[in-house]
Amino acid sequence: TERLMELIAGDIGGTKSWLVWMRDGAVTPRFEKVYSSADFASGEALLARFIEEAGQSAHPDTLTLALPGPLAARRVSLTNLDWTLDADALGSALDLPRVQFVNDFQAQAAGVATLGADDVLTLNAAPAVPSGVRAITGAGTGLGLAFMTAGDDGQYLSHATEAGHADFAPANALQGRLLDHLRQRYGHVSREMGISLNGLCAVWEALSLIDGVPVPQAEAVQVVAQARAGDRRAREAVGMVTDWLAAMASDIALIMGARGGIYLTGALLDLLDDLFDAERFCRGYVNKGGLTEYVSEIPVFRTTARQMEITGLATLF
Repeated sequence: TERLMELIAGDIGGTKSWLVWMRDGAVTPRFEKVYSSADFASGEALLARFIEEAGQSAHPDTLTLALPGPLAARRVSLTNLDWTLDADALGSALDLPRVQFVNDFQAQAAGVATLGADDVLTLNAAPAVPSGVRAITGAGTGLGLAFMTAGDDGQYLSHATEAGHADFAPANALQGRLLDHLRQRYGHVSREMGISLNGLCAVWEALSLIDGVPVPQAEAVQVVAQARAGDRRAREAVGMVTDWLAAMASDIALIMGARGGIYLTGALLDLLDDLFDAERFCRGYVNKGGLTEYVSEIPVFRTTARQMEITGLATLF
């Protein structure tokens, strides 16, 4: 009988890296573990530790890693880690016949096909066109977007983008003042500078400066804690970022005609949890003037699935 493929799939992040050993793309992993990325001097050291701790009798055939940013080459320097990952060098050092890198949101896009009814919450209810373009966007350290198109065989292909770096556009006077503060701080202001964990902090700080009450720099978890405690500016910052995420989603609907649905994911929504105002999001999403009816007919979902990058990677190989 033909030997089944042994696959290691990994989601490599600046803080944590999650690695999973699968057999022939099976749903149930044979071994998985989350590591602190900073504990390792290199990606090779991390993977060698994982292979050792997995203790499998078979040797892996394929390694596929989900990585942030544009991946035009087989050698990638990670911005949030002092690592350079070289696919060919990893293959040689670890005796892996096949090593592939995939954009993290492209992997998540592939994972949409694996979602069940219990893995999504409907935000904007509308019928999805079965063969329509699907898009997935989410905020964490940055802001990502990928989309899926149906092939002639009905199977979806996933495509990476760098849409989080598109220009930020204010929609009202207060947002204009926030843009001025962000421009003074960063120069060029992209969407992810407002729609991300760091963006939430920057908005909170800018709102405080506008009110003439400077605050020390804070982490996103601290801003969310302030919002939960009833702090007005922290709650206003959460609402502002929600509005921008809604505008991002409706722009995706317009630009891509994503009638297959738009899916929201990411660490920011996980952190906000019940502070995420779905009604406010939906009001912002359909606020498109003459195209309100158009975007209202495109469904939006919030994903609740765990680590879609891994399930998506398993479908790609």
